[in-house]
Amino acid sequence: MKKAFQLMLDNWEKMKRSVEEDAEEDADQFEASFYALFAEVRAWYEGLEEQPKTLEDAMKQEEIKKMVEQLPAEILLNFETELEWIIEGEMRVEDERYD
Repeated sequence: MKKAFQLMLDNWEKMKRSVEEDAEEDADQFEASFYALFAEVRAWYEGLEEQPKTLEDAMKQEEIKKMVEQLPAEILLNFETELEWIIEGEMRVEDERYD
């Protein structure tokens, strides 16, 4: 999960600095790494002995707290939304991504 998180952060920074001709590709790389991170988060969550039942409880988990501390404010809401979906047992449909 740490490696996936770092890749997502790296792609976020790359996207923020991208020039117009690379913007779409950089955005696609960020998006792919964001959802890859949440595949890892889902696996982590499902492997917990006691799974948090609310977003608030999940945000108190040490692994999540460490990520949130480093997370750019611009993507915090998306992060929380994805985490909440995991807690609720929802699966993302490809067309429901943040466009």
